[in-house]
Amino acid sequence: MENLTTKKKVNLTKNDYPLGIKRPDLLFSRTEKPYNDLTLDAALKGDVTETDLRISPKTLEMHADISESLGRTQLAKNFRRASEMINISDARILQIYNAMRPNRSTKEQLLAIADELEEEYGALENAKLIREAADVYERRGRLKRNED
Repeated sequence: MENLTTKKKVNLTKNDYPLGIKRPDLLFSRTEKPYNDLTLDAALKGDVTETDLRISPKTLEMHADISESLGRTQLAKNFRRASEMINISDARILQIYNAMRPNRSTKEQLLAIADELEEEYGALENAKLIREAADVYERRGRLKRNED
């Protein structure tokens, strides 16, 4: 069965939104189940699990493409960062979130998180965001002081 990961990139625009109605052929769950197979009847029969209902990185990328076609570049960036985070555990995301709060981390700690995101998860946009935050925190005096 051909799935989304083997399909060529499609240039999506506002005319394709909402994807579930206008382009369900492009939608697959994180477990590669076709969108149209994710029905209440299938769930009641046990053919759909909680994992099947999780969004896929490709779906988030498609939403980013649609957002860009509308000139909503920041929303597109948010969708792309979200797509990168799919394979990071919720616990680790919460740790990173807490580390990014003002005065919680040193610049070195934030840069280490950025390196981790880039090297372990291929999360380039998230790593870039954390590096930018580290620079802004440094300029604004919002970094944790190095403990000697």
